[in-house]
Parts: sequence; structure tokens; C-alpha cells
Amino acid sequence: MKLVIFDCDGTLVDSADEISANMSAIFAELGVDWPGKEATRQCIGLSLPQTMQRLHPEGTDETHQALAQAYRDSFQKAADAAARGSQVFFDGALEAIERLRQRDNVLLAIATGKSQRGVTRMLDNANIPRSAFASIQTADDAPSKPHPAMVVQAMSEAGGIDGQNTVMIGDASYDIEMARAAGAFALGVEWGYHHVDVLRQSGAHEIMSHFNHLDEILEGFWER
Repeated sequence: MKLVIFDCDGTLVDSADEISANMSAIFAELGVDWPGKEATRQCIGLSLPQTMQRLHPEGTDETHQALAQAYRDSFQKAADAAARGSQVFFDGALEAIERLRQRDNVLLAIATGKSQRGVTRMLDNANIPRSAFASIQTADDAPSKPHPAMVVQAMSEAGGIDGQNTVMIGDASYDIEMARAAGAFALGVEWGYHHVDVLRQSGAHEIMSHFNHLDEILEGFWER
């Protein structure tokens, strides 16, 4: 059995504008200088506490916690107000998931800095059942990336699949480092929030230019 683990933000869905808008609003609300969209993009994939520490390094733990909670509240209000289907999936993402779901030798999983609530919203918007995934690892369940726990727990929940049969797909150095630390293959994507050179330097085994190439790349990994 094989396991394919997807990151979400920057890999499956293009959420940078939504995240940045919420960050800008809550930093202003708490009277803290927001370092801007690009700095925020570089943090996408980390859990909220780690994100706030990076975006406001001079802040106290109390301030970081307040920012994190304000973001959760702001994001939920925005999510409640948004129309279903408002999240933008990258070209070919949904088709790739569906192709893999049809294979009887592949299980799917998610490893993301989102909360479980955020993942549920994303899947609901795309009409994908949670049961399509053998494991859904989020910031609610494990240490922040690049700690390997999300991948390790996903492999365990998928029935004990080992690293040589597991591929982690992500757009950030955190995804690549997490996969390598867990002994899994690391597949970077060109369209995300970290530059391809950063992904290669972090140890990506391959870089994917479009989801149309995913099946071929996976077979290449599993034939090694």
C-alpha cells in the first residue's frame, strides 16, 4: 500500500490573499505593526503560534496568544460569511485527488497548518468527504511543521505504511523538511509560496510543475 500526503495552503488551495487580509485586520485591531503580505506568505504552513512569533518577534507570549486567538475568530467570521465554493483550488488539484481515490493501492492523507475546522471547510467547499483521507493531521493534533509528527502519525493511521511508500506533497520548506525528517519522499510544487530554489535546498526529491504530472512522479518514487 502507498500513502500520498497533501499539504493544503499553497499546495491544494490558493489562500494567501485570504490569510493576508485576516492577518492585516487582526494586527490592526490589536495595534501591532503587520510586516506585510510577503512576510505572511513565508509563514503559511506553520501553526498559528509559530506564525505570530515570526511575524511579531518582539512580542510577548501573551501578545502572540492574543494575535493567534484574534486570527481564529476573524477567520471563522470570514468563513461563516463566505459563499460555499469560495476557496480557489489550484489547477488540476481536485482531479488529481479523484484519480488517486480511484486507485486501490493508494491511501490519501492531509498534513497542514490549518485547524481541523479549516480542513473541514476546505473539503466541504469542494464536496470531498473526510472519509476520502485515511488521516487528517492539523495544527490541532501535532507540533508545527517542520516537526515530523504529522507525517509519522499519518503513516501510522494509514496502517503503518513506511517512509519508502509515502510521499509528502507541499509548497514550503517546512513540508520538505518534515517529510525528510520522517523518512518519506518529499515532493515540492512550483506554484506555492516558497521559491523552488528554497524547496530544493530544503531537500525536495522532486519538484512538480502541474498536478497532471503527479501520477508519473509517484510511480518514479515507488520504483526506486
